[in-house]
Amino acid sequence: MSMIVGRETATALRARAACAVYQEARDHAWMRGLVLADTKFEFGVVDGRLTLIDEVLSPDSSRYWDRAEYEAGRLLSFDKQYVRDWLDRSGWNHEPPAPALPDDVVQRTSERYLEAMRRLEGAR
Repeated sequence: MSMIVGRETATALRARAACAVYQEARDHAWMRGLVLADTKFEFGVVDGRLTLIDEVLSPDSSRYWDRAEYEAGRLLSFDKQYVRDWLDRSGWNHEPPAPALPDDVVQRTSERYLEAMRRLEGAR
């Protein structure tokens, strides 16, 4: 359920929560060879307190690009854009039901998610 939060709460979200989390995550990703292009945060009110209520910064809720490719003017994404591109090429009209994804698309998407997570965690 969406809720209009008012100017004061929106300002607090922007200044103290969403932007701060984004900036820290962006810097973290950059140091690990990724560009955090965008993301989403979902907040709610729990026991009267503004609370981050959903997962954050995974390749499912964020767009990550390879930093070296980005700096060279190309995009190599580590997010669900690979699936979106396949669906567009498949001729799907974006009406339910969506076509089943081929095994190779599932595998490549999984590899991209795992690579992003490996980089973000600093594993070599």
